[in-house]
Amino acid sequence: MQVQTTTLANGVTVVTEKMPHLESVALGVWVKSGSRDETAAEHGIAHLLEHMAFKGTRKRSARQIAEEIENVGGELNAATSTETTSYYARVLKNDVPLAIDILHDILTDSTFDEDELTREKHVILQEIGAANDTPDDVVYDKFTEAAFRDQTIGRPILGTPDTVKAFTPDQIRGYLARHYTGDRIVVVAAGAVDHDAFVKLVDERFGQSIQPTGTQLRSITAATYTGGDYRETRDLMDAQVLIGFEGRAYQVRDFYCSQLLANILGGGMSSRLFQEVREKRGLCYSVYAFHWGFSDSGLFGVHAATGAEDLGELVPVILSELAKAADGVEEQEINRSRAQVRSGLLMAQESPAVRASQIARQMLLFGRPVSNAELMERLANLTPQRLSDLAGRLFFDTPITVSAIGPVGNLLSIPDMAHRLGRTGGRTAAAE
Repeated sequence: MQVQTTTLANGVTVVTEKMPHLESVALGVWVKSGSRDETAAEHGIAHLLEHMAFKGTRKRSARQIAEEIENVGGELNAATSTETTSYYARVLKNDVPLAIDILHDILTDSTFDEDELTREKHVILQEIGAANDTPDDVVYDKFTEAAFRDQTIGRPILGTPDTVKAFTPDQIRGYLARHYTGDRIVVVAAGAVDHDAFVKLVDERFGQSIQPTGTQLRSITAATYTGGDYRETRDLMDAQVLIGFEGRAYQVRDFYCSQLLANILGGGMSSRLFQEVREKRGLCYSVYAFHWGFSDSGLFGVHAATGAEDLGELVPVILSELAKAADGVEEQEINRSRAQVRSGLLMAQESPAVRASQIARQMLLFGRPVSNAELMERLANLTPQRLSDLAGRLFFDTPITVSAIGPVGNLLSIPDMAHRLGRTGGRTAAAE
């Protein structure tokens, strides 16, 4: 399999990976623009635009968009994140021209009809309500808000009822014109695809209709991790708890080290936290460690859910395991984590949808595709000393962030958490 890249005259980047023996193609348009690009008055507009793109163009109604892709057995979907938005399809190889035509149509010729907009606002308000009714979703939103206090990077992607209700078609068109430009767009296809033929298709559709750069494009304020404390008492069976620290941006030296450390601590059934918290002590059903990278910052966290009666014991055990990671990491743990990453990369080669997403993310972050061999080489250079040193810096030298929802009365305060970690110096959360 080989990744090929071509840049059109207007800056749109086209990337393909031919996957032998497949009859289908996963393809899509990825835009380097997400909720973080919004102004205060635009909070939620990136997500609304993603919804409205499917609600009709001058050539196709919303129903026709759905029927045309499904008439050939294809699928069409989209997603909005903090820093990117994607529109993607999965079709048989002979239907790639149709998929490209539909994607081009919804991204360049949507009408943003007032009646459709009113209906879709109502749908999103229901989505916001459903999210607020789901504690294990809310706890992550509040975690990010607390970690990046009063910053766009920390705001919920869905927006608020007030901002969503206020949006107009002209606002959506303005956001689209500023951010959906050639220098921010990557079109990717993986599967039964010929690179030259695909480039020709994309150029015919997107080559003239997408502007090279936006006008009056505002610069994004650099993220500043603050740490913080959010607690909400709700009458629930379980307390949802997130404890976190500042992570690492995608392009810094410790990014892959952070990914591996999260996996060792709480990435599977053999991880330290799972074994200690669930298998040995039975304090919760699941416990999970994660590391999220952004373009200029990151978040490292641990999530667990447990009853009020076990919360007082659970959190000290989690903190103890974090502190132990700073004391040392075993070579066999690193090898096991590397094997998990390697198997994940190889398994991804069997899914064109996963490969297309991986390639698009790499292009938006690094400006080039990153081979599996290069990724494994970076992981091969990670030593026990590097991981334990990183754990010390993460857990002892950055402010603590806490987000908790449910029966959280027994949850330790942040100063008490710092004490349990053995933090005698360095920074803690601003609230301390």
